[in-house]
Order: sequence, then C-alpha cells, then structure tokens
Amino acid sequence: MDNGNKKSKNQLNWAVLGTGVIANEMAQALNSMEKSLYGVCNRTLAKAEAFAEKYGVQKVYKTYDELFNDDEIDIIYITTPHNTHIPFMMEALNHNKHIFVEKPITLNSRELDQAVKLARKKGLFIGEAMTIWHMPIYKKLWELIKSGGFGKVQIITVNFGSFKDYDMQNRFFNMELAGGALLDIGVYALSLVRSFMDETPSEITSQVKSSPTGSDEQATVLLSNSCGQMATVALSMHSRQPKVAMISCEKAYIEIPQFPRGDKAVITDAETLEKTEISAGSSKDALIYEMQDMEQAVTSKSPSLLKLDYTCDVMDIMTSLRKSWNLKYPNELW
Repeated sequence: MDNGNKKSKNQLNWAVLGTGVIANEMAQALNSMEKSLYGVCNRTLAKAEAFAEKYGVQKVYKTYDELFNDDEIDIIYITTPHNTHIPFMMEALNHNKHIFVEKPITLNSRELDQAVKLARKKGLFIGEAMTIWHMPIYKKLWELIKSGGFGKVQIITVNFGSFKDYDMQNRFFNMELAGGALLDIGVYALSLVRSFMDETPSEITSQVKSSPTGSDEQATVLLSNSCGQMATVALSMHSRQPKVAMISCEKAYIEIPQFPRGDKAVITDAETLEKTEISAGSSKDALIYEMQDMEQAVTSKSPSLLKLDYTCDVMDIMTSLRKSWNLKYPNELW
C-alpha cells in the first residue's frame, strides 16, 4: 500500500467486491457522505461496468487480481454471498487492504480466526457490516446502561421471523449457498444479545427445525453467562415475527422495535411504569454509520469501533450451535 503521504479520512479509497443490493446501498451511502466509490469488481464484467456508470465509480476491474493489486485502494467492502467471503478476505489481507465484510462475516469460527490472525500480523483492520455495532441508538443505550441508572442487565429477549416461500434454490434455504435462519437473521439477534451482556455466553442450549433442504428453518436459543445474565432468541425463515428486542434490567426495561436497523427505543421504569421514548440516528442511514466507523477506525487506529471481539464471540456461538445441530455446509471445514 502506498503510504508516502498520510491520507486524511476524506481521502480513503473504497472498492467494492460485488454489485448486489448491499453494494448499491454502499455506493449510495458514500455519495451521501459526499464521496465516491473508487473501484468495483464483479464476476460479470458487464454488471460491474453498469454499476460504475450508475454511481460514478472511478475504476472497473476486469479481474479480482487487478483489484487486489491496486495500491491505491485502502478498504475493500466484500458484499458477495457469505460462503465466498473467506478466500476474498485472505486475498485482500495478503495484499495489505483493510476489509469491511457483509454479515455474517464468515461461515464459521475457523475461517474467522484465520483472517483475524493474518490481519493482526499485518496491522490491518477487519470490520463486519453488522448494524448493531454501528447504529447510534445502540451506542446511546450502551452508555445509558453503563451509567448504572437502570441497574444490571438481567434478561434479553429477541424475536426475528421472516416468511420466505419454499423456493429451495434461493439463498434462504439452499445449502450450497449456506442458507438458513441462523447465519442470515440469527446473526443480528445474537449480536444484540452479546452487545448488552457483560460477558460472552458460556451456557447455550437450543432447538432447531430443518427445512426440506436440511438448512435451519426455525430455531430457539437460550443463552446465559457467568454473570447470571440470560437471553432467549427465536428465529424463523418461514413465519413472520416482529423484529423486536427487549433488554430487561433491574430498574427498567428497554424495547427496541425493528432492532436490526433500530433508531428508537422505549424505556419503561420498572416501578412507576412511566415510559420514555428516545431516538438516535436514522434507519435509512445504517450503511453510512457503518462506513464512518470503519474509516474512523482506520484513520485513528481505533479497533474498538469495529467490535471485532464481539464479532468473534457471535461467530463462536453460531459455530457451536451448528455443530450441535450437525448442520455442516458442503465443502465446509470446521
């Protein structure tokens, strides 16, 4: 990487790998930040060219090697399907690029540990595009809880259900695409749980219902840690549930509607039942918050902004669950 002149935050060059829905949101977010995407690469060149024309992208790469070998790139956002993440992550890190990776960051802990070890060796940053780590409402709630006014967090409950038709070729159920509720939507719920727990869960039990392909269609998970904090998570890919999280503390409980991209919360006093609504940020700006944190982490060398330790904890939980379910994807190595 060219380090001749230290770049300011506004000069960081982003490239995106993939041109799907998230890549489009990412390009729009950069434009809202009064920046432009530096480079794009996709397995289909015509799609990359159309994407570049739509968003004013400076460079289109004909091959992945061209992208990885461009010394002008600072950060690569990997938005391809999650079963393809790890080879791209390792290649980017080996070419001295910081990486921001769509959730779930990898398939399992083995893959993530491999990437984290390489990044730390090279002094590079890895960030997961997990909204929970970056939305302002969560930063505000963490601070409020830390201040002690609500007392200790006792129980967390999270529901996330989505109705997907039984199309066994789409990514929601297709084992070849690492489909299933846990990696697709459970990662949000477990990230929220981990963010409000003082320590990572040490006791985990679960139930799972498989889809016709063998993917996890539905699951309930119970978690607890050595601090006595507990959580329940209910997931489904074939039945709709409200995307609601509740954090029950000793002196109050907090309800977060539409929690994956939450921007408000209702706090109820446990004694008086008086309700207070707070808000922070906007759900439509989720990608902006993510990218701002990634840039700040890189420029200020502040890895805590990226919550990578929490990302690793959540991946450990999901890997442990899938092992207990004997749910292994084709060609996956644990």
